Amino acid sequence: MKNLKNSLILFPMLFGLLTFTSTKVQAQKYAFVDTEYILSNIPEYSDAQDELDGLSKKWQKEVDAKYKEVSDLYKKYQAESVLLPADVKKKREDEIVAKEKEAKDLQKKYFGPKGELFKKRQELVQPIQEKVFNAIETIATTKNIGFVFDKAGGPVLLYGNPKYDISDDVLDEVGNVMQTVKRDQRKHKK
Repeated sequence: MKNLKNSLILFPMLFGLLTFTSTKVQAQKYAFVDTEYILSNIPEYSDAQDELDGLSKKWQKEVDAKYKEVSDLYKKYQAESVLLPADVKKKREDEIVAKEKEAKDLQKKYFGPKGELFKKRQELVQPIQEKVFNAIETIATTKNIGFVFDKAGGPVLLYGNPKYDISDDVLDEVGNVMQTVKRDQRKHKK
């Protein structure tokens, strides 16, 4: 009897808590953005990408040239190795290994996790991404939006009603601190 009485007292409190929680969850507003679309409409971002692509191609040519040296040395070594004395063979093998290490070090210098390309990307792209994030945060706060999803990064968002797409709003907000493509000239992806 005592358990039944406690249950009758707890049930309304639990029901009230669940009702309050579900009402609170339903009151949340959601929105989404397409960061690919946003970034493609910021000329400064396109310029940064072009610069990074140019550097990447230039540096890749240098790395490829080093690996070609290694390949040429190895082919020459294979062709002559039968006729070479042991000490000359060892010297040539060491030379090939050293050249290969040079090529790997150059590749790491340019393309490694903390390489030149990574540093240049941080220098050029990160400030733009921060401005976009700040614009998203400003709009979400102003419009009382609880969650903003990015539909550009893969299947993060399965459905998005276009009326909740705030990508153009983000571009307009970013346009307050840097140049963006005018709203009527933007190309939307389908």
